[in-house]
Amino acid sequence: MDPNVADKKEREPADWATRGRSAHVMCRTSLWGLAGFLGCSYFAWIAYAHIRRNEYDWPHDWWTAATYLVWIILLAGLALDTHCMRERIFFGVLLANFVVGCGLTLWRAAAPAQVHSVRILTGALWALAAVVSLTTVGRAERST
Repeated sequence: MDPNVADKKEREPADWATRGRSAHVMCRTSLWGLAGFLGCSYFAWIAYAHIRRNEYDWPHDWWTAATYLVWIILLAGLALDTHCMRERIFFGVLLANFVVGCGLTLWRAAAPAQVHSVRILTGALWALAAVVSLTTVGRAERST
């Protein structure tokens, strides 16, 4: 084995904590916080538009439910993987929103009044996620 390679391996830390870099997804750079704000704001506006136009239909097909499940798994993984509390809260709010959406997708017998209430709830969760994503804008503190 080349001695230079061996020296390099000895100097490289084995994991993120020893490298001095934190396991941040959004707090590392402002771009992701702003992108989260814009995306969540858009979906909050869409939810508001549905309520304003009295559109309370919700898809009840298996493809939509499967899509929700994929997002739920992804968001749960992101919430558990990050070490930044602001990111955990953001992903937690999104996770709650997708769990509510998946539940309504699977609940075929929901009355229009119940769907109306859930539309308001999901719109509020999107708006809350937009605000929380702004808290991730800026540099993260390095974790020890």
